[in-house]
Amino acid sequence: MCGITGIYAFNKNGETFIDKINNSVSAMSLRGPDSNGCFISGSSGLGHARLSIIDVSDAASQPFTDNSGRYTIVLNGEIFNFIELKKRLEKYNINFRSTSDTEVLLYLYIHEGPEILNQLNGFFAFAVYDKYEDSIFVARDRMGIKPLLLYKDDDKIIFASEMKALLSFGIKKEIDNVSLYSYLQLNYIPGPFSIFQNIKKLTPGHYIKISKSGVVENEYYYIPRQSLSNNYTTNISYDEAQTRLYNLLDESVKRRLISDVPLGAFLSGGVDSSVVVALASKYTDKLNTFSIGFKDEPMFDETYYANLVAKKFNTNHTVFSLSNDDLFSALFNVLDYIDEPFADSSALAVYILSRHTRKHVTVALSGDGADEMFGGYMKHTGELKLRNSGITGEILKKADFIFNNIPQSRNSTLGNKVRQVNKYISGLKLSEKERYWKWCGYVGEKEASELIFNKFNFSDYHSRKNDILKYITPNGNFNEILYTDMNLVLQNDMLTKVDLMSMANSLEVRVPFLDYEVVNFAFSLPANYKIEGNVRKRILQDAFRKILPDEIYHRPKHGFEVPLLKWFRNELKSLISDDLLSDKFIEEQGIFDVNEIVKIKNKLYSSNPGDVHAQIWGLLVFQYWWKKYFI
Repeated sequence: MCGITGIYAFNKNGETFIDKINNSVSAMSLRGPDSNGCFISGSSGLGHARLSIIDVSDAASQPFTDNSGRYTIVLNGEIFNFIELKKRLEKYNINFRSTSDTEVLLYLYIHEGPEILNQLNGFFAFAVYDKYEDSIFVARDRMGIKPLLLYKDDDKIIFASEMKALLSFGIKKEIDNVSLYSYLQLNYIPGPFSIFQNIKKLTPGHYIKISKSGVVENEYYYIPRQSLSNNYTTNISYDEAQTRLYNLLDESVKRRLISDVPLGAFLSGGVDSSVVVALASKYTDKLNTFSIGFKDEPMFDETYYANLVAKKFNTNHTVFSLSNDDLFSALFNVLDYIDEPFADSSALAVYILSRHTRKHVTVALSGDGADEMFGGYMKHTGELKLRNSGITGEILKKADFIFNNIPQSRNSTLGNKVRQVNKYISGLKLSEKERYWKWCGYVGEKEASELIFNKFNFSDYHSRKNDILKYITPNGNFNEILYTDMNLVLQNDMLTKVDLMSMANSLEVRVPFLDYEVVNFAFSLPANYKIEGNVRKRILQDAFRKILPDEIYHRPKHGFEVPLLKWFRNELKSLISDDLLSDKFIEEQGIFDVNEIVKIKNKLYSSNPGDVHAQIWGLLVFQYWWKKYFI
């Protein structure tokens, strides 16, 4: 796990930016605190900030050049099957100088070209410079676990693991108002777009070839789509599928235990992380496991279940017990690290978990990806119920005015239940696509558009939105919803959150559920294997029922809630009223409509705040980011 950066100049003007590669590497020091290096040749430059995981010796330092001097590579991530792949290179009689996966990857590319991408099992973003061709090959992993951003103009193309590394080249910064509009709804920005007009995210499963003739992009992988059809049938029985899933996950976890530095696992006490820990403990004596508990929020404290799992699998378990003050103390560290507006507030908890975990290990396994793949969210059961609501749905449609007039808030049990019911009823009136989009967001399109002072091209927005939702069809297969979640929510919210917060603490997080063999298999299964009635992640639960503690199957699923509403009304009130959302600052900034901001602030302090805390958080994150990069 590291940070990479690079530049390719198309002309003399572009070449004047090459010497800024050092600044770009320095901007990623937390991603790679162990060492750094730069390589410049002609019109190209590569940079690397290293977090040493496999072969921690200087022999594996990057940028890494092959024995001939023609090819140079920088890699962010890990290739878990590099030992098996290295055997394929024996016929070339290569004199290896290290025991790293980086060197194996370089020689595989030299001898087999882009075709090797389909052989790699891992998570990565890497670039290979070819001195003779004067070209750079850049690729990103299948699922988008590792980030890779691109800036291009007439003079140059620049790429990097983080936005701050791109901006350190001194490039032009122009806000993309369509991205801002999407952000105001979702609290994150869907790829391949970014907050800036000229910066894009390389699509997962894609690679580019850069040369003097331009940039050519190709796709080498996408999640299989055969199970999205309503006519799809499978030859594998439910029992056989459970066994197959167990074995694939077992192999995935085993692959991800390779490391030359201390390794552990996050353990929340939910099914997903418990599966990872159960399998990892088979291959590791006294596996290190880590949980966080919340002293001030007992409803969200899952340490009881985490302790049950830790005891059953005899792990070396550590619980970090946090107060709301601990969360608040990390708030500005998180805001300072974010280099593109990103307002998933649970990033605070991930940041603190990563910070404490890093004191013990350098690598941690996580259970991310299972919810999107197997149907683990409340919105999934809500969608399933809605599709079968019949006469009940018609009655609820006509009763929406009742729920609209009852106070809604996440700050109380009753208010939160009313909020959920109201959101469900609103979905009854929408098409499958529009309902999915609404349930992914916190703010509707109308409200978000009224917030933006400068109007923008709605046709561009609808084009992007339609591309995101293109696999959801009327009366379609439920796998369409999960497939869209994998490409929207997982890539742009969940994986972004984990990468940002773990890298802010120089911690590598590995994701066994997103092994491409597991993903391919999951999307070969019919939807009812994954979710049926009120049972979410059905096959995952059943495949591991015999080995996991029974108690974790009889507990409610709790997402974590940061106490934002309380902070906004107390500790952060001045930041809202006198600084970031003050009338004066909003008017001077010229991005948002001051009257709409006033309405939102009034709602915040009302008895019926609803989801306004998430909207306020999204605005504060944006404003904090904007001041950092534009003032």
